Amino acid sequence: MQRNIAVLISGRGSNLQSIIDASRDGRLDARIALVISNRADAAGLERARAAGIEALVRDHKGWPSREAYESALVGDLRARDVQLVCLAGFMRLLGATFVDAFPAES
Repeated sequence: MQRNIAVLISGRGSNLQSIIDASRDGRLDARIALVISNRADAAGLERARAAGIEALVRDHKGWPSREAYESALVGDLRARDVQLVCLAGFMRLLGATFVDAFPAES
């Protein structure tokens, strides 16, 4: 069963493109359910949309605290049944609220 993954980006999306390519050609047994950027001008958002992947902007300035921002991200990911999160050039530090929601697999 394919797992749903999300990719968090902040820029051009070159790492995202590698993940898209690997998913499409079978090297990665996963479905990219969502791409999120903290920057509205991130070129990677267009890469995602061109590939038919849902893409959202979540600017941290729209939340009163790091915890509130991270809770919003977690809500976006859980709403799409994301099991694995890939940080592909995401330029924000993520704290316990986020990390505890998606613990590392062993």
